Amino acid sequence: MANVGFLGLGIMGAPMAAHLAEGGHNVTVWSHNSDKAARFAQEHGCALAKTPSDVAARSSTSFLCVGDTAMSQEVILGDQGLASGAAAGSLIVDCSTISPSASKQIGAQLAEKGIRFLDAPCTGSKPGAEAGTLSFMIGGDRDAFEETRPLFELMGKALYYCGEQGMGLHAKVTQNLVLGNILQAFNEGLVLSTKGGVDPRVMIEILNNTGARSGYVASKAEFVLKGDFSTTFSVRWMEKDLGLAVEVGSELGVPLFTTSASQQQLRTAIAMGYGEEDISGSIRVLEEIASCQVRSATDKTSA
Repeated sequence: MANVGFLGLGIMGAPMAAHLAEGGHNVTVWSHNSDKAARFAQEHGCALAKTPSDVAARSSTSFLCVGDTAMSQEVILGDQGLASGAAAGSLIVDCSTISPSASKQIGAQLAEKGIRFLDAPCTGSKPGAEAGTLSFMIGGDRDAFEETRPLFELMGKALYYCGEQGMGLHAKVTQNLVLGNILQAFNEGLVLSTKGGVDPRVMIEILNNTGARSGYVASKAEFVLKGDFSTTFSVRWMEKDLGLAVEVGSELGVPLFTTSASQQQLRTAIAMGYGEEDISGSIRVLEEIASCQVRSATDKTSA
């Protein structure tokens, strides 16, 4: 039984923390939303902390899963951040998808205090977090990763050690780059075929049985056909992740033509009011431009 902290109880963080508690560990939780954290702590038998520093003081390993780079920096290095309460030798694991270069800087500052650090972004969205089947991409000291493996295994089914600090994030940014571009190709293709007269349900069947098949199409198509854009991974966060990819491309001198265009499509979706909905809902940008709604003739539910 370990003393574990978890910070960030959003759409993915809450089920991740729940799995750690269900695994029999002493879990201390914190969230910017104190009411949410209090409800979670009561429901799952966890201790409740007032600050990230308090979480670190009670935990040998602290996980966090927050929205962006600035949030991670504040939760870890802020005035009442994890670093101010963590003991030398303790471990902080950041499961957020943030800037790899910023994560390396965080790791360097923690190392000065004798605090160990892993970047461990995850993929699988809400369903994977709830089922405990996330995939983690880990960067940092391998011994620290192996020590923490039993905790990861409560939350995920696939653990990929990618190398030194920041490499987990480089892998995650690449994974979301590919997903974001598949998303845009799907949006363009389905609007094009539907406007041309092909029943979208037939088109989806074709895609799922040819070389164009993808996990995204297989998992999201039915929701698009029914106009159900309930959030598992929001447009806002995918746009942020593609922005990280463009940033990394700039740092490494790699042109990312397609990714830049995909990010702009998602930014347009945000401007049109779809930012908090599922990424599949971004198809409505092209639907509105082309005056063509992608719904099967047998699916009459409106968006």
